[in-house]
Amino acid sequence: MMKNNRRDFIKASAIAATGVSVGYVAASTPVLAETIQTDFVGLTAGEQMIPVGSFQLPCYVSRPEKSHGQLPIVIVVSEIFGVHEYVADVTRRFAKLGYLAIAPEFFIRAGDPNDYGTIADILTNIVAKTPDAQVIADFEATLAWAVKNGGDIQRVGVTGFCWGGRITWLAATLPTVRAGLAWYGRLVGENTPTNPKQPIDIVSNLHAPVLGLYGGTDMGIPLETVEQMRAALAKAAPHNAAARASRIEVYPDAPHAFHADYRESYREGPAKDAWNKCIAWFKQYGVV
Repeated sequence: MMKNNRRDFIKASAIAATGVSVGYVAASTPVLAETIQTDFVGLTAGEQMIPVGSFQLPCYVSRPEKSHGQLPIVIVVSEIFGVHEYVADVTRRFAKLGYLAIAPEFFIRAGDPNDYGTIADILTNIVAKTPDAQVIADFEATLAWAVKNGGDIQRVGVTGFCWGGRITWLAATLPTVRAGLAWYGRLVGENTPTNPKQPIDIVSNLHAPVLGLYGGTDMGIPLETVEQMRAALAKAAPHNAAARASRIEVYPDAPHAFHADYRESYREGPAKDAWNKCIAWFKQYGVV
């Protein structure tokens, strides 16, 4: 049952469930005083267990308290730190605009990022053990739940940050997605059994247009890979309408995670401009 407060967000595993505060993952600190906090006025927001077969997937769900008719759906895909307070807050920002916004705990089977103190440890012990196929299956199960709970399957958007940006490109190949907004997601990389394809490999299979937002000083996503992705989209454009409509914008002086208002990487100007572009992109392609 969803709760309209900041109570513990229950993270479940296949064996047991343990309550932990949404909070912020240790590896992502220090947290800035300027962190945006979206209130709960007019919203219902909190935890929800969504069935994926026999497994219960924990998600943070935000929606307008009062609404008429079906709501547009947006799936919010987290950074490598999982669904902490920043991601939960983003779902509330969307709910204030009339969306049914859901942030699934895609990493839950691999473990809790809170258990690790460094980004390297999270990548090794959590991210590397979370297969793309599993993530997409969870994504589709989340959409099925959303449709049964007031969401409109004809108006589905997906947005994600960092790791979630990469997943946004992959999810945009699904026929149910209308538009995607990728925040600095990796575009090029080594293909592995758990990550068999990268965004640059799937441009010809895009079903929904994606707007990619990247930082010009991002040390983790070199600009040459952004240019490679632009070239791949252009090559696919004559045969794929979604690839033709997709585009990438680079904020020249912005670093990685420039939208993450709780981190030192936050850049207010690019973050606000990019957020406005996100909302406009979803409107342009019929998610709202």
